[in-house]
Amino acid sequence: MYAVIFRAEVAEVDEQYLSMAQRMRDLAIDEYGCLEFTAVTEGKQEIAISYWESKQQIKAWRENPEHQEAQRLGQSRWYRSYRVQVVKVERDYQL
Repeated sequence: MYAVIFRAEVAEVDEQYLSMAQRMRDLAIDEYGCLEFTAVTEGKQEIAISYWESKQQIKAWRENPEHQEAQRLGQSRWYRSYRVQVVKVERDYQL
């Protein structure tokens, strides 16, 4: 299993941003096999973590035209800065 960790400093939040964020979550889960997608915002800091079975799923989602448009808008309007990390989950357990 893999996790994609997206961290950002938010510059602007508008209705289009909120709609796009929900659409990206739905797209990842419904069309690309994302296992779980959690996002939290505190002040101007945002973190989103999504879980995937394969790197191929992550690549396909990243290359989706709607997701690419969201990335373009994020870079030009919504984020001051951001960081993306793709990590392999070595262990996963819960209570």
